[in-house]
Parts: sequence; C-alpha cells; structure tokens
Amino acid sequence: MNVGGVILIVSVVVIALVIGGYYVFIPEESDIPETIVLDAEMGATYELVFTATWSGESHPSDFPSSAHWSGLIGATHNENVIFWDLGGISSDGIKLMAETGGKGDLIKEVETKIAGQNANQVLSGSGISPSPGQARIVFNMSENYPLVTLVSMVAPSPDWFVGVSGLSLYEDENWVDSKEIELFAYDAGTDGGVDYTSVNVETSPRKLISKSDYPALQGSMGKFVFRRLN
Repeated sequence: MNVGGVILIVSVVVIALVIGGYYVFIPEESDIPETIVLDAEMGATYELVFTATWSGESHPSDFPSSAHWSGLIGATHNENVIFWDLGGISSDGIKLMAETGGKGDLIKEVETKIAGQNANQVLSGSGISPSPGQARIVFNMSENYPLVTLVSMVAPSPDWFVGVSGLSLYEDENWVDSKEIELFAYDAGTDGGVDYTSVNVETSPRKLISKSDYPALQGSMGKFVFRRLN
C-alpha cells in the first residue's frame, strides 16, 4: 500500500501512520508494521521500544497494585525549542501529562511549534498496563528536525514521569544506528503529593523539574531504545 510516497507492508491493522503530516500513531496493543520503506530524502526511520522494568520486584517499597504508564507523547523538532528540561519549569502540557497522563495540552504546544517551523510532528503511542511491560512507536526523522522529545507518566503518582528531552539521533552528519537511554523518575514540580496515591496538592508557583526524591522510586525505571530501521 502506498501512502503519500510511503510504502507500508503490514501484518496487523494500524491505527494511523501519517509520515507526510504531523501525527504518528501505533496500534494500542503495541503491534508495529513489519516493514516500512521510505523515500531517501525523508531521512531515517526509527523504532523506539520503551521497556518498563518498574515492578514490585525492582521497587518493592509501596509498589502500587495499579502500576502503569500513560501513553507515549512527544515530538520531533529542532534546537530552537525545548518542551521540558531538568531544572526548568513545566509547561501546561508537561503538567497535564505528569499529573493525569493527558496528551491534549502537550499536543497543542507541539502544534504551535510546528506552525513556527520548529517542530515536525507529534509522536503519540500507547502506554503500558500493567507495569512491567513494553510499548513501541515507529517514526520518521529529517535533518532539519533531528531531535526527539518523548515522555510518559509514572502512574499512579502526583506528577512523576520519565522521558527524554531534545535527544539527537543525528551525530557527526550521520543518523545513529541505535541509542539506549536509562530512565529515571522526574518530578514535574506541579503537585506537592508525597507518595503514589496522594490527594492533589497543586504547587503554586510551580517548582523546577527535578529528579524524584521519593525513596520508593529510586533507581532505574526502564529504558528507551532507539533503533534505526532504514
């Protein structure tokens, strides 16, 4: 099947994969197309595998019975935009994602940057329920937009999340073959809750994004592995 110059050969039903537009989705059950062939000028195609290791075995203290991860959300973009950063203040989009897993506000922020030609596409994928588990997303990169930002909420939690910000997949004038990122929990600084199931305690003004200091949440939560497909 040919979609906007992109040849898709699939063995499953795909929700949507719109390389020529701004949204890239994958099926809810983490299935992915077996083969994606892209025109050379489109850059490189990557698969991101989110492996969540957060479990009662890895983090036995206070581990919640409903442990899960919100749907992946983020963007491909250039160096002129930062959607979140350690030591920065959370935007409304990061706040909503970190507190509820909601994607709407962050999608709007990405769309604004797309309109300003500083981002290329929204990346949106499935979550993981229960944790531990895996989620996958396949997306296209271009030299004009070589950076990836991608996040997921630690759930349940007041405002904790994992992710990458402005990760470059283009180094020394070449697309990297693979990149692995160990994931640790961040505190968005928007809710003063102290444990997984604390009642909402809005932080005003918002505090700086920081690594979570919740004792039960220390150590690796999993990893992102980016692998080039073409």
